[in-house]
Amino acid sequence: MLTHGAGSNSKAPLLVALADAFAGVGVTVLRCDLPYRQSRPYGPPRPGDAAHDREGLKNAVRVLRKLVSGRMFLGGHSYGGRQSTMLCADQPDLVDGLLLFSYPLHPPRKPDQLRIQHLPRLRTPALFVHGTRDPFGSPEEMESALSQIPAKTWLLRIEGAGHDLGFKGKANQEELPALVLAEFQKFFG
Repeated sequence: MLTHGAGSNSKAPLLVALADAFAGVGVTVLRCDLPYRQSRPYGPPRPGDAAHDREGLKNAVRVLRKLVSGRMFLGGHSYGGRQSTMLCADQPDLVDGLLLFSYPLHPPRKPDQLRIQHLPRLRTPALFVHGTRDPFGSPEEMESALSQIPAKTWLLRIEGAGHDLGFKGKANQEELPALVLAEFQKFFG
Protein backbone atom coordinates (compact mmCIF):
# COMPACT_ATOMS: atom_id res chain seq x y z
CA MET A 1 0.00 0.00 0.00
CA LEU A 2 1.46 3.34 -1.06
CA THR A 3 0.37 6.84 -0.23
CA HIS A 4 1.37 10.32 -1.25
CA GLY A 5 3.20 13.39 -0.02
CA ALA A 6 1.66 16.47 1.57
CA GLY A 7 0.91 18.36 -1.64
CA SER A 8 -0.11 15.42 -3.78
CA ASN A 9 -2.52 12.50 -4.10
CA SER A 10 -2.56 8.84 -5.06
CA LYS A 11 -2.30 9.73 -8.76
CA ALA A 12 1.23 11.14 -8.29
CA PRO A 13 3.47 9.99 -11.17
CA LEU A 14 5.98 8.46 -8.74
CA LEU A 15 3.32 6.29 -7.10
CA VAL A 16 1.81 5.28 -10.44
CA ALA A 17 5.22 4.26 -11.83
CA LEU A 18 6.05 2.26 -8.70
CA ALA A 19 2.66 0.55 -8.64
CA ASP A 20 3.05 -0.41 -12.31
CA ALA A 21 6.52 -1.88 -11.68
CA PHE A 22 5.38 -3.93 -8.68
CA ALA A 23 2.15 -5.05 -10.36
CA GLY A 24 4.25 -6.15 -13.34
CA VAL A 25 5.79 -8.89 -11.17
CA GLY A 26 2.50 -9.93 -9.59
CA VAL A 27 2.41 -7.75 -6.47
CA THR A 28 -0.97 -6.27 -5.57
CA VAL A 29 -0.58 -2.53 -4.97
CA LEU A 30 -3.09 -0.12 -3.50
CA ARG A 31 -2.42 3.56 -4.02
CA CYS A 32 -4.59 5.45 -1.59
CA ASP A 33 -5.40 9.02 -0.70
CA LEU A 34 -4.95 9.95 2.94
CA PRO A 35 -8.08 11.17 4.77
CA TYR A 36 -7.03 14.84 4.59
CA ARG A 37 -6.83 14.54 0.80
CA GLN A 38 -10.15 12.74 0.62
CA SER A 39 -11.79 15.66 2.44
CA ARG A 40 -10.25 18.40 0.27
CA PRO A 41 -8.63 18.14 -3.16
CA TYR A 42 -5.88 20.73 -2.69
CA GLY A 43 -3.49 22.02 -0.08
CA PRO A 44 -1.26 20.44 2.53
CA PRO A 45 -2.47 18.63 5.63
CA ARG A 46 -3.45 20.83 8.56
CA PRO A 47 -1.84 20.43 11.99
CA GLY A 48 -4.72 18.30 13.29
CA ASP A 49 -4.83 15.94 10.28
CA ALA A 50 -1.93 13.60 11.12
CA ALA A 51 -3.69 11.38 13.67
CA HIS A 52 -6.72 11.05 11.39
CA ASP A 53 -4.41 10.20 8.47
CA ARG A 54 -2.72 7.43 10.48
CA GLU A 55 -6.13 6.04 11.42
CA GLY A 56 -7.01 6.04 7.72
CA LEU A 57 -3.83 4.09 6.93
CA LYS A 58 -4.66 1.56 9.63
CA ASN A 59 -8.18 1.12 8.25
CA ALA A 60 -6.87 0.70 4.70
CA VAL A 61 -4.44 -2.02 5.86
CA ARG A 62 -7.31 -3.80 7.64
CA VAL A 63 -9.47 -3.72 4.48
CA LEU A 64 -6.61 -4.79 2.20
CA ARG A 65 -5.86 -7.79 4.44
CA LYS A 66 -9.42 -9.02 3.75
CA LEU A 67 -8.82 -8.79 0.00
CA VAL A 68 -5.32 -10.23 -0.42
CA SER A 69 -3.21 -12.76 1.41
CA GLY A 70 0.50 -12.84 2.09
CA ARG A 71 2.89 -10.28 3.40
CA MET A 72 1.76 -6.67 3.69
CA PHE A 73 3.92 -3.59 3.16
CA LEU A 74 3.09 0.02 3.84
CA GLY A 75 4.74 3.21 2.78
CA GLY A 76 4.70 6.25 0.65
CA HIS A 77 6.30 9.46 -0.38
CA SER A 78 7.35 12.12 2.13
CA TYR A 79 4.41 12.92 4.46
CA GLY A 80 2.69 9.62 3.61
CA GLY A 81 5.85 7.69 4.45
CA ARG A 82 6.34 9.63 7.66
CA GLN A 83 2.79 8.89 8.79
CA SER A 84 3.43 5.21 7.96
CA THR A 85 6.52 5.13 10.19
CA MET A 86 4.66 6.85 13.01
CA LEU A 87 1.80 4.36 12.77
CA CYS A 88 4.16 1.38 12.75
CA ALA A 89 6.15 2.77 15.70
CA ASP A 90 2.89 2.55 17.67
CA GLN A 91 1.72 -0.73 16.07
CA PRO A 92 4.81 -2.80 15.24
CA ASP A 93 2.88 -5.84 14.00
CA LEU A 94 0.62 -3.94 11.60
CA VAL A 95 2.66 -4.74 8.46
CA ASP A 96 5.70 -6.80 7.47
CA GLY A 97 7.75 -3.87 6.20
CA LEU A 98 7.91 -0.24 5.14
CA LEU A 99 8.89 1.26 1.76
CA LEU A 100 9.60 4.96 2.23
CA PHE A 101 10.41 7.58 -0.39
CA SER A 102 12.00 10.94 0.44
CA TYR A 103 11.42 10.73 4.17
CA PRO A 104 10.97 14.34 5.40
CA LEU A 105 13.61 14.27 8.11
CA HIS A 106 13.28 18.02 8.72
CA PRO A 107 11.80 21.04 6.91
CA PRO A 108 14.08 22.45 4.18
CA ARG A 109 16.84 24.68 5.62
CA LYS A 110 15.75 23.80 9.19
CA PRO A 111 17.94 20.85 10.20
CA ASP A 112 17.36 21.62 13.87
CA GLN A 113 13.65 20.71 13.53
CA LEU A 114 14.11 16.94 13.26
CA ARG A 115 11.07 14.68 12.88
CA ILE A 116 12.59 11.59 14.42
CA GLN A 117 11.14 11.29 17.92
CA HIS A 118 9.29 8.07 17.03
CA LEU A 119 12.15 6.34 15.18
CA PRO A 120 13.69 4.63 18.28
CA ARG A 121 10.34 2.80 18.69
CA LEU A 122 10.17 1.60 15.05
CA ARG A 123 10.43 -2.21 15.02
CA THR A 124 9.22 -2.68 11.42
CA PRO A 125 11.93 -3.34 8.78
CA ALA A 126 12.19 -0.34 6.48
CA LEU A 127 13.68 0.42 3.08
CA PHE A 128 14.30 4.15 2.62
CA VAL A 129 14.73 5.59 -0.90
CA HIS A 130 16.28 9.05 -0.76
CA GLY A 131 17.75 11.54 -3.22
CA THR A 132 21.24 12.86 -2.54
CA ARG A 133 19.96 16.41 -3.12
CA ASP A 134 16.83 16.22 -0.99
CA PRO A 135 16.45 19.45 1.02
CA PHE A 136 14.43 17.56 3.66
CA GLY A 137 17.56 15.66 4.73
CA SER A 138 20.99 14.81 3.38
CA PRO A 139 22.07 11.18 3.00
CA GLU A 140 24.36 11.65 5.99
CA GLU A 141 21.49 13.03 8.09
CA MET A 142 19.36 10.08 6.97
CA GLU A 143 22.07 7.56 7.95
CA SER A 144 22.27 9.17 11.38
CA ALA A 145 18.49 9.02 11.82
CA LEU A 146 18.31 5.41 10.61
CA SER A 147 20.91 4.41 13.19
CA GLN A 148 18.27 5.15 15.85
CA ILE A 149 15.87 2.56 14.42
CA PRO A 150 16.16 -0.84 16.13
CA ALA A 151 14.63 -2.66 13.14
CA LYS A 152 16.51 -3.68 10.01
CA THR A 153 16.87 -0.69 7.65
CA TRP A 154 18.47 0.12 4.32
CA LEU A 155 19.03 3.48 2.64
CA LEU A 156 18.93 3.43 -1.15
CA ARG A 157 20.57 6.64 -2.33
CA ILE A 158 19.41 8.10 -5.63
CA GLU A 159 22.31 10.16 -6.97
CA GLY A 160 21.47 13.72 -7.95
CA ALA A 161 17.77 13.40 -7.14
CA GLY A 162 15.84 15.88 -5.03
CA HIS A 163 12.72 15.37 -2.94
CA ASP A 164 10.69 14.44 -6.04
CA LEU A 165 13.16 11.63 -6.95
CA GLY A 166 13.04 12.79 -10.57
CA PHE A 167 9.24 12.76 -10.85
CA LYS A 168 8.46 16.46 -11.02
CA GLY A 169 5.60 17.50 -13.26
CA LYS A 170 5.64 15.31 -16.36
CA ALA A 171 9.26 14.29 -15.89
CA ASN A 172 10.05 10.89 -14.50
CA GLN A 173 13.12 8.85 -13.91
CA GLU A 174 12.39 5.70 -15.89
CA GLU A 175 15.04 3.58 -14.13
CA LEU A 176 13.85 4.31 -10.59
CA PRO A 177 10.87 1.90 -10.35
CA ALA A 178 12.94 -1.08 -11.55
CA LEU A 179 15.79 -0.15 -9.20
CA VAL A 180 13.41 0.16 -6.24
CA LEU A 181 11.74 -3.14 -7.09
CA ALA A 182 15.10 -4.94 -7.23
CA GLU A 183 16.23 -3.42 -3.90
CA PHE A 184 12.85 -4.21 -2.34
CA GLN A 185 13.11 -7.88 -3.41
CA LYS A 186 16.67 -8.09 -2.12
CA PHE A 187 15.91 -6.37 1.21
CA PHE A 188 12.64 -8.15 2.01
CA GLY A 189 13.47 -11.44 0.29
